[in-house]
Amino acid sequence: MTTTSHWTLHYAILVLVVLFAGPLLGKLQPVASIPVTIFGLNAPQTVRLIIEAIGLSVLCLFSIRASLHMPDTGGGFSFIKRLILPVTGLFILIAMDKTLQAVGLSLIDRIGPQNYAILYTAALILTALWTTVAWLLNRDSLECFFSSPAPNSESADSAIGGEDSQETEAHAHSGDTDADTAVPKAKADQPSTLGRYRVLKELGRGAMGVVYLGKDPTIQRFVAIKTMRLHEIDDTDKLQEIRTRFFREAESTGRLSHPNIVTIYDAGEEDDLGYIAMEMLQGTTLKAWTRPSSLLPVDTLLPILATVADALDYAHQQGVVHRDIKPANIMLTNNQIVKVMDFGIATLASSSRTKSEMVMGTPTYMSPEQIAGKKVDGRSDIYSLGVVMFELLTGHTPFRADNVSALLYAVTHTPPLRLSTLRPDLPPAAQTILDCALQKDPVHRYRRAGEFAEELRSCFKRLAA
Repeated sequence: MTTTSHWTLHYAILVLVVLFAGPLLGKLQPVASIPVTIFGLNAPQTVRLIIEAIGLSVLCLFSIRASLHMPDTGGGFSFIKRLILPVTGLFILIAMDKTLQAVGLSLIDRIGPQNYAILYTAALILTALWTTVAWLLNRDSLECFFSSPAPNSESADSAIGGEDSQETEAHAHSGDTDADTAVPKAKADQPSTLGRYRVLKELGRGAMGVVYLGKDPTIQRFVAIKTMRLHEIDDTDKLQEIRTRFFREAESTGRLSHPNIVTIYDAGEEDDLGYIAMEMLQGTTLKAWTRPSSLLPVDTLLPILATVADALDYAHQQGVVHRDIKPANIMLTNNQIVKVMDFGIATLASSSRTKSEMVMGTPTYMSPEQIAGKKVDGRSDIYSLGVVMFELLTGHTPFRADNVSALLYAVTHTPPLRLSTLRPDLPPAAQTILDCALQKDPVHRYRRAGEFAEELRSCFKRLAA
């Protein structure tokens, strides 16, 4: 049971067993001849009571386990995870009452009908209140799950170099989608096709364009299509610069072939709309685990970060620097595969087209040399991954500031927070790794992302020992 859908399916099966197994078995003719009675009940009533008790006990234990181990993937799944205990408690109370009313009147007589009614009503009210409170506290997750994608507003984190299209976490449905039934009514500005791809629906919006769900009719493959609205750029020089940078994503990422880097299939331009067709992913970005209340276990996180470091090491060897490593650009798919996404502002490190004065990236995760507008190499990505590691371990970024200017100053001049101030339970080796990754001067960082990966795995092995 590695996915939330599996948990939900097994829960539904247990509920059906509780509802129907007892009554059905109690009505079987051979059951009447079983010489088993308790509390003055006859054989069919006894069998029904035992089956119901076992079913409810198993459902209770399953719900407790689910609330502890079900993946907290955000949205509706997080809502299910947090509602499963109160809803199960409410169901158990109602099911127990129905069973006792049907077969256990002698048990009720032992307690006294009035006392039983008082106890049942009190328990029902308390459980209903628990369910209501849990619902109200987590309804935002449910609304987010069912709401349609809305345009992303630009924040301080995307204020610099914010021309790139930011992909949503969705990267949504898998190849099981039926193109003829899954497509809602198209929006007025939604193209019907882009190149050879049929556009099915909108997945999300970013600063420069829209991400669509598309399908290649030739090989029946679903893709995510990232677009850029070229016609909205009036400045001719700026248009050429952005067009060049947009298609550089296809050039740089398209030359990468790695299991942990999102695959680029195609790129083109149609009716003043630039587009890149890429691998369709289904999963959750690491941003879902950046809150202090929803941190990943350390023994789960370290291998994920090591995998990201390996993927970056491969990209760096091909001359490609990501330049925007952050939790939202790292996805853990439903198959537990790590994927580094959105090389939208990646640049060929050896390319003469790189402008040293151009600052691109997300300020919270940018390296000091990137902020200074200097030419960067793979060690800038190592720094960004160090910031990601700090945030995923603590739920906070290593630098705090009230505005972008103060944040940029802190990154370039202020020492990062110590892990021990937020997570004193973490081993000293984690701080040692971050000390090297977050050095202001790239000369003192890990020389290669592969070295970063080795240190992370070494730390993991020490924890597991």
